[in-house]
Amino acid sequence: MKKRFTEEQIIKILNRHEAGEKAKDLAREIGVAEPTFYQWKKKFAGMTVSEAKRMRELELENSRLKRLVADQALDIIMLKDVNSKKW
Repeated sequence: MKKRFTEEQIIKILNRHEAGEKAKDLAREIGVAEPTFYQWKKKFAGMTVSEAKRMRELELENSRLKRLVADQALDIIMLKDVNSKKW
């Protein structure tokens, strides 16, 4: 799934909102639903572009590590099953 807006674009939009523009007008202008705008606000409010990029990097690393742990857990279960069988 390709995202339409980068973190930098989202933060610029949120900065415009903080400067006084209405959320409803901004959402209409950029072509997103108001709930999407408020989700962005919840996630990115008060962040700089570099902080948002760092957060994305950490999320990617976290998902990679979770996959590694899941793979290792499956390997352990498989080895236990193999060891428990009597030949």
